[in-house]
Amino acid sequence: MDRNFAQDDLNAVIRQHAEWLAGQLHSQRENLFPPNATKQMRRFTSGEAAALLGVNDSYLRKLHLDGKGPSPELTPGNRRLYSVEDIHNLRILLEKTARKPGDYLPGRREGDHLQIIGVMNFKGGSGKTTTSAHLAQRLALTGYRVLAIDLDPQASMTALHGVQPEFDLQDGGTLYDAIRYEDPAPISTVIRKTYIPNLDLIPGNLELMEFEHETPRALSQGNAGLFFFRVKEALSQVDSDYDVVVIDCPPQLGFLTMSALSAATGVLVTIHPEMLDVMSMSQFLRMTADLMDVIAESGADMSHDWMRYLLTRYETSDAPQNRIVAFLRTMYGDKVLNAPMLKSTAISDAGLTKQTLYEVERSAFTRSTYDRAIESLNAVNDEIAALIRQTWGRT
Repeated sequence: MDRNFAQDDLNAVIRQHAEWLAGQLHSQRENLFPPNATKQMRRFTSGEAAALLGVNDSYLRKLHLDGKGPSPELTPGNRRLYSVEDIHNLRILLEKTARKPGDYLPGRREGDHLQIIGVMNFKGGSGKTTTSAHLAQRLALTGYRVLAIDLDPQASMTALHGVQPEFDLQDGGTLYDAIRYEDPAPISTVIRKTYIPNLDLIPGNLELMEFEHETPRALSQGNAGLFFFRVKEALSQVDSDYDVVVIDCPPQLGFLTMSALSAATGVLVTIHPEMLDVMSMSQFLRMTADLMDVIAESGADMSHDWMRYLLTRYETSDAPQNRIVAFLRTMYGDKVLNAPMLKSTAISDAGLTKQTLYEVERSAFTRSTYDRAIESLNAVNDEIAALIRQTWGRT
């Protein structure tokens, strides 16, 4: 009797705490982004805009003085500030007069296949969501057409893009709608535009767990078919609309992850260079290999264009981490990305306000802290972009 009462009481406490937390998060969002307001990207200085476009600042100034392209905002000090829409429109303008196709719009050409990047690790805290969100935004800011998919029921990447799962997705709207076994919806119905041109989002929430629960039942009834193709088949509906898809996978090797792995053309495994994390990764790799064998035996093509390890939350002054990094580079060679993602208070502080480092103002941090973090992120994301172009046969 006492045990039942305690269980009921615990359920009530957990439910109450969940509602309190959801309410507080909703209030915080309304303070940051008032009702009916949409999240917006900050404006970029002329130097930042020039770097994103791959031109000199002086050339941007000349375009402005000649009245070509969008007119930037001028500060009282006569500094030029460009919106993300301005940069996108400038990119289109510059591509028209480029020396060769793709100088400013580097996406797919005829014959190039859609790049689907699965970012995965089944240990929390490996920087998976941070990596996915910053990669998707950087690719979009540099001219690629990107679809970001939050396949993690915890939905952190969704929250980073201004969507609160508990309040904004009460009637569905995740990838589950497009991959469920009964009456799947067209994937286009769950794709949302974001505040960054060229970046669309399929948000996530706890509803994604329904796929984990329904798949065993469907398999036992013989109705699941090739369940691991469901993400791939859904994405085939919008294949021509994007250059790159970035999937933030759940931190577990379940049916969602297996379906994402089957759809992926590139796999990015995040590694925090601590011994316990490396030991966990050993288990992850072994289990992944076993699952891929099972899927391949069912007739799936489990070959991928590339697979890389990304060192995350790396502290260059940490001697034990340096030994583990050296060990990983010796063992895996060029499978480990040259650029690591450095641990930075700037990245974590940006997350407190549900923003990426690309969204926050540089003035919010000391110059050295911000520059060190942004240079690390750009190096990682641009190395991945180079892998994408290499896959398409470009140097």
